Amino acid sequence: MEPFLSALSGLAWTIVYMAAIRIGFRQRTYAIPLAALALNFAWETTYTVQDLMGPMSLQGYVNLVWALADLVIVYTFFAFGRAEFPHFVTRPMFALWGTLVFGASYAVQWLFLAEFGEHDATRYSAFLQNLLMSALFIAMLVARRGLRGQTLTIAVAKWLGTLAPTILIGVIDGEPFILGIGILCSVFDLVYIGLVLRLRAHPDALSDVGPAPAPASVWVPAQRVTPP
Repeated sequence: MEPFLSALSGLAWTIVYMAAIRIGFRQRTYAIPLAALALNFAWETTYTVQDLMGPMSLQGYVNLVWALADLVIVYTFFAFGRAEFPHFVTRPMFALWGTLVFGASYAVQWLFLAEFGEHDATRYSAFLQNLLMSALFIAMLVARRGLRGQTLTIAVAKWLGTLAPTILIGVIDGEPFILGIGILCSVFDLVYIGLVLRLRAHPDALSDVGPAPAPASVWVPAQRVTPP
């Protein structure tokens, strides 16, 4: 059971990255929300280096493949992501902001390592940033008012890629924290899958989103009517 769940997680996340690269270049955008992308890239490179310093494990090779794939997605962010920001954000401002987010993500990963040690840090940080990613995918769909840079393949593969280690670590290994965060990830992931399916069926569902109308109770002074 454990090898199957590990393989399922590795395959599902690889599909996420490959689909994100494909749609990123095709639609000239980035397909993974910035904060989640930065945290993922920092996690993968950090623990790949950790593995390279000792005997390379199977997970270490998987992390290396993920890091290389994520590197391409990072490129799509810096190459095409400026178009997703307001006009007042200049190209230098955009590059500085992206660099700041990636730098902060590395700091977070290293703080997890310092506080919890490698065994727990890999798990806690991975699941917490997974929960953040699940919420940010929904936010990205709403912000873009459609499925630009998003596919059902990414949505389903992301869910399965997180569900498998949730069962493996949370249920089989009996870690309640991982189980709880994993369940929350599934809730958000299933909501996102439902939204993607709805927008595939009704592409204009978010096109009428706009500012809220003025309250109906606004007082309007009555006009004096002069008799003829």
